Amino acid sequence: MAEYEFTLKFHLPDASVDPEQYMGALAEAGCDDAVVGIGQPGRLALDFTRASSTAFDAIFSAVTAVKAAIPGAELVEASPDFVGLTDVAHLVGCTRQNIRKLMLVNAATFPAAVHDGSQAIWHLRPVLEWFRQTQKRTIDPRLIEVSEATMKVNVARQARRFGGARLAKEVEGFFA
Repeated sequence: MAEYEFTLKFHLPDASVDPEQYMGALAEAGCDDAVVGIGQPGRLALDFTRASSTAFDAIFSAVTAVKAAIPGAELVEASPDFVGLTDVAHLVGCTRQNIRKLMLVNAATFPAAVHDGSQAIWHLRPVLEWFRQTQKRTIDPRLIEVSEATMKVNVARQARRFGGARLAKEVEGFFA
């Protein structure tokens, strides 16, 4: 058993309902290992530290518990997954400028961004693997495992949203 840290963001079924009303149900459903954030109307974020045999099992059990506590809640995002240069710098212990320099100097091997724009965004898992392999950085294996699980959850969620369950199943094979 290991402890995994991750965040789940949900869209609530009724944005007009005070999210505070869900606190008791969340605790009863087994989400007492999460810090709950309710700052955005109609949204709920839960920062979990959950013990489980795998990161995926920890995330799956947390999503299941939230959905049991709040019927109709829809998962919006699992993290850590989508990151910018500042996030990467914080996680690997460098400055943002150092990460940008490494990215530019190693453009041929640095993972491709999932969004290129004024601020690029990457999936965390390939970036961590790149740092581990090419820069010989020691990366916490639990962070690698949880970032892979959250990436799979987010990709499958998007695939289901836009292409149905069949596409989600096909896409999952790309990350095996």
